[in-house]
Amino acid sequence: MKINIAVVGLGFGGAFAKIFRQHPDVGIVGVYDTNPALMKEIAVNLNIDKTYTSFEEILKDDEIDAVHLVTPIPLHEEQTVAVLEAGKHCACTVPMAISLEGIRRITQAVKASGKNYMMMETTMYTYQYFYIRNMIDRGELGCIQFMRGSHYQDMRGWPDYWMGLPPMYYGTHAIGPMVGLSGSRIKKVFCFGSGEMEAVLHKQYGNPFPVQSALFEFENGLKGEATRSLFEVAREYQEGLHIYGSKASFEWGFKDKDDPYITVFEDVEMKGRGKRVVSNTVEMPNYADILPEEIRRFTVGDDRFDPLDPVFSLSKGKGWGHHGSHPHMVHEFLRSIAENRKPWIDEILGGNITAAGICAHQSAMAGGAIIAIPVF
Repeated sequence: MKINIAVVGLGFGGAFAKIFRQHPDVGIVGVYDTNPALMKEIAVNLNIDKTYTSFEEILKDDEIDAVHLVTPIPLHEEQTVAVLEAGKHCACTVPMAISLEGIRRITQAVKASGKNYMMMETTMYTYQYFYIRNMIDRGELGCIQFMRGSHYQDMRGWPDYWMGLPPMYYGTHAIGPMVGLSGSRIKKVFCFGSGEMEAVLHKQYGNPFPVQSALFEFENGLKGEATRSLFEVAREYQEGLHIYGSKASFEWGFKDKDDPYITVFEDVEMKGRGKRVVSNTVEMPNYADILPEEIRRFTVGDDRFDPLDPVFSLSKGKGWGHHGSHPHMVHEFLRSIAENRKPWIDEILGGNITAAGICAHQSAMAGGAIIAIPVF
């Protein structure tokens, strides 16, 4: 049975419409965007089956089984609830919501509808995440001692809803991988805001901080730190992940496209203080082989994929679509529907990741007060 899906929001969502169009589990693909010219262009270029004149028209379309929301952050809560209440499965870009009540509403809508919800967190499907996950599974890190995530980005010139957004409201890229790798949920946070931001940016959300840095406590006893910036920080774009173990550590990275460093203890006798360590960068492999053949090309992007030499182009092409994550997310969402199971980043996992960021902002506004993360 084929799954019919509509993609809403084509500025970023156009990249996903292309993948859905090629996925073997998909039948009809529909698209909607508030920019009719963009919608028409994508519909023609991708041979899209349906276009819509409004979001509400999708909700009323009985042919559509699932909706992927790639829309502005302030719309995520209302649109996700509307999709679920319409009896359709919902995937949504991050964050899940920008309030704890919004997360509650979504979890309640999932339960009432019996449909799937997936938060489409890119960093948990990257080359880097797969690599460190495999290292942990093989026991190569030993005991995980500490974790660190980071995400630096300047949002000047982006749409108005970004202006002054609390950094930890969009902290999922820094927080999510730590939650996924910890095998636990975040239960507690304290966070400090830092720096000074232009006064006009305070108005929309009441947030005075260009940077927020938080320390999280997990239910299994692990600790993790995350730092997030959105404005007025002279820093190259970076999504970073650092996992420190008793046998080895994984550190990614100064620049977003840098290869990670792997540091290990050398098995040699030392007369001095401490153990000898060795650190080397490791080129990330492409995990396209765990995807259906029809969508493997999207781990590197169409412009880097050579159909005459696919093995070479997949092995050498890097960096497209948030480090190859886009087709993995699409595949997981569709297979969860086809197999009648929860997706990995469901409303519970997505809710904990998102709530940790919301509570981190609450802590920063309260001068670093310790905040308990609600259970969803």
